[in-house]
Amino acid sequence: MSKWWLVLLLICASTQAADHGVEVISPGRLLLKEGEMAVGIGSAPATIERVLIIIHGRLRNAETYRETAERAAELAGQASTTLVIAPQFLNETDLAQHPLPDSVLRWQGNEWMAGGLSTAPFALSSYGALDQIIGRFADRQQFPALKEVVIAGHSGGAQVVQRYALLSHDQPELEAAGVRVRFVIANPSSYAYFDERRPVAFNHAACADFNRWKYGLADLPAYADGQTATALEAGYVKREVVYLLGQQDTDPNHPALDKSCEARAQGANRLARGRNYFEYLKRDHPQGLNQQLIEVPGVGHDGDGMFNAPEGRRALFGQ
Repeated sequence: MSKWWLVLLLICASTQAADHGVEVISPGRLLLKEGEMAVGIGSAPATIERVLIIIHGRLRNAETYRETAERAAELAGQASTTLVIAPQFLNETDLAQHPLPDSVLRWQGNEWMAGGLSTAPFALSSYGALDQIIGRFADRQQFPALKEVVIAGHSGGAQVVQRYALLSHDQPELEAAGVRVRFVIANPSSYAYFDERRPVAFNHAACADFNRWKYGLADLPAYADGQTATALEAGYVKREVVYLLGQQDTDPNHPALDKSCEARAQGANRLARGRNYFEYLKRDHPQGLNQQLIEVPGVGHDGDGMFNAPEGRRALFGQ
């Protein structure tokens, strides 16, 4: 067993439903500099050619997404070379409901979605946590066959992946090791724009926060200190990104849809918002955009349906 796996301490965790917080705490613990990250992790294949990091949404149901990703790998015929990891961004409510050690990282409310800092045991941006997890895979002694790291999410998790792809710090060790990094963004409620243009007319005076983070680049989180909008945009369009959109994700009244004025300025529903954002990128970057949009027919707001459709498996595994 490699040294890297020795820091992944698998322990039994409570799965009893609680009145508040998550029902299931992921059983894995990944040691980061600032504390232990709760993670769900699949079986490690003998040869790891791909790491698929799947990000949960607002429900923080990491185990559900781990199972979805593992099923997709099986259907794609990639399970024998793919390691699935599902980080779990716990919050203070979860820690109050489940008996966990103080060393486990947790955030306030949904602040982890926008790159906010953990409240304990030390301050760490949720994006910084992803940096540390991803950075481990540059070690060629432990991962000699690794070819790519894929970071994917659906709904709220897709919001995390889109913003992380935008702000994330470079990983020169991964690049030097020849490991490809890709992002798959499936059905988010909103996107971060680079300027004040929006596809839908709206009352600016009544929607003063439309260009603030996480909808725009005003008031960026501490994780982005020192970065300019110009540099962020230039870096983002070079990243390898797939926008995965369900063609039936068109309900403007969906209970989990962001209905704020900031989000409505991006379109009436998730499908429209995704199409609008991709057109916005193509218009400003007709050449040099390292991204694509793939639509999934017959699927609405369903993470399992999205990632296990043929189009979803193509996005995740490059098939």
